[in-house]
Amino acid sequence: MQPITPRQNQILELLLKNRKGYSINQLSKKIGISRTAVQQHFASLESDKYVLDDKPMKTLGRPARHFTISEKGIRHFPKQYAWFSELLLTDFKKILGENAFRKHLNKMGVMTAQQLKNPLDELNITDRLKKLIIIMTDLGYQANLINKSENNPHTMIEAHNCVYHDLAQSHPEICEFDIGLMSTFLEQEVKLTECLAKGGCACRFKIHTP
Repeated sequence: MQPITPRQNQILELLLKNRKGYSINQLSKKIGISRTAVQQHFASLESDKYVLDDKPMKTLGRPARHFTISEKGIRHFPKQYAWFSELLLTDFKKILGENAFRKHLNKMGVMTAQQLKNPLDELNITDRLKKLIIIMTDLGYQANLINKSENNPHTMIEAHNCVYHDLAQSHPEICEFDIGLMSTFLEQEVKLTECLAKGGCACRFKIHTP
């Protein structure tokens, strides 16, 4: 995948502002470049799935190719998810109070774990730990398992990427979500012993395994 050029970004901006899309001729006239140049830009953008080749426009001659912006193209432009999440969390904490807010985040983790668990799975703790590491890695935690040993009296899970790092710095209660998720999934007590958002080298969770 090639980086988007300034001209391609201009094309995406025009498609973003006109969701009905444009033909090659229309864009050629609108931005003042040749049809061939527009076709080349569209070929690259379509290959990377930033635009869609929509149904041809009816013209007096041959049907003209017509392009619209795709969902991926829309996601190319800045979004403010972290800012909006910060507003929501701040408001929820104010409404619920700190203790209830913490409990609610834990409950959300519990509910998420229940959705992730297959009720038909009869996994032992070793297999549940392996499955949890896979799920956490897929979610972006960059997690790894440290098994109990002579030098390490407890089984640990290390997460090297906090997937909501900025939010956790202003709302440390959010770690309760992880604790609720992990303890429910593993059916074991889980304790957070180190936190990236508080200056730790990783988020470390101690698992009280049998």
